[in-house]
Amino acid sequence: METYEIEIDGEKFSVDIEEGEDGNLSASVGGITYNITLPEGAEVATPRRRSTGGKSRGKSGTVSTSIPGKIVTLEVAPGDLVNEGQVILILEAMKMQNEVTAPVTGTVSAVNCAEGDNVEANMALVVIDPETTEDEVPE
Repeated sequence: METYEIEIDGEKFSVDIEEGEDGNLSASVGGITYNITLPEGAEVATPRRRSTGGKSRGKSGTVSTSIPGKIVTLEVAPGDLVNEGQVILILEAMKMQNEVTAPVTGTVSAVNCAEGDNVEANMALVVIDPETTEDEVPE
């Protein structure tokens, strides 16, 4: 899996790109995973890898969603410990329920939504302070 920091219309996102055994790609943004389909004959360019230089290996602890929706369930509260990949909330968008997962392991420092709230795209819903370990030394 490769993690990239991208900027779209002035908004910064942490994107995890992963290639499956079948050659298909998926991108995870704000805890939501999207399948990527490339045009036939297109190849994936391998970008030059940048050093992440620290704590969370380049992953952001801010959880947002790229589409507006309604919070169906909220599974965390400030102070909770969460593991990367753990479901932290369920968002209903376009009549589908999406599990939103923690992008990093750490402690929930802020929850900016509640069950039943309608949220806008790219709104910071949950903030997680990434856990640090001794082997994560800045380069």
